[in-house]
Amino acid sequence: MDVETRATTASHSSQIEVVPTGRQLGAEIRNVDLKHLDDATFAALLRAFHDHSVLLVRGQSLSDQDLIAFSRRFGDLDWAPVQETGRRFVDGMPEIYIVSNVKVNGEAIGSLGAGEAVWHTDMSYLDTPPIASALYALEIPPVGGNTSFCSMYAVYDALPPDLKRRVAELKIKHDGTYNSGGFVRQGVTPTDDPRASPGAIHPLVCTHPDSGRQMLYLGRRRNAYLVGLELAESEALLDELWTYVARPEFAWEHVWKVGDLVIWDNRSTMHRRDPFDDHARRIMHRTQIKGTDRPR
Repeated sequence: MDVETRATTASHSSQIEVVPTGRQLGAEIRNVDLKHLDDATFAALLRAFHDHSVLLVRGQSLSDQDLIAFSRRFGDLDWAPVQETGRRFVDGMPEIYIVSNVKVNGEAIGSLGAGEAVWHTDMSYLDTPPIASALYALEIPPVGGNTSFCSMYAVYDALPPDLKRRVAELKIKHDGTYNSGGFVRQGVTPTDDPRASPGAIHPLVCTHPDSGRQMLYLGRRRNAYLVGLELAESEALLDELWTYVARPEFAWEHVWKVGDLVIWDNRSTMHRRDPFDDHARRIMHRTQIKGTDRPR
């Protein structure tokens, strides 16, 4: 995976380079302007997305309209979720979700603050979770705020045969109480009983609709529950599964630069964010590609 792969497009004899990270997932796409994608270039980019689950494109200069237009090449977009502040979206652009610790006149302009964002899959508490998410860097702190991605294909493949048999038919309840920064979602009454918390139920082992590969669909740890098990049994089994997520060999860490865009497959990956100094500024704009079917 550490050998450069070159994909040729038909537009103006241009070429995009697909450069794998050398990890279990992720590739950098070079020699492309996301504001000007012809069909052949996008087809090559989409193949790379299915092959590598996470794509990084550096050096972009995108308006919110450009970010929305690029993201729509992958499918219809969700409106941004309600932030913990009660705000929903950028005025006039409901597809844009701001991830930021910046405050203006004492009011947060975005969500998630400067703390750690724990391993999670976006919006897995919905009946039909999003296909993918795209995150674009406008301002970044001098250090910290790195984002790591984990291959849930690799995690599933690493499970011992007896553990695969134990989880094969189980379903997992994905909690909708807290977001990845640990904040209570707008309008939700918190509970620490995973059997009583709001959230969707999905298969624990899913098959990716595009690749046909099996993957573990954990969502996030807090308030998760394996349906039908005693609570203590569910907790113990989930703790065991999460030890695989924590293994560094399944992950790739991205150190952000201004102008970076990262788009990831929300079905086959999880991601997390390092904390950073709250006196530094971090402004990221995110879009979310709408799901078309329940995990199966």
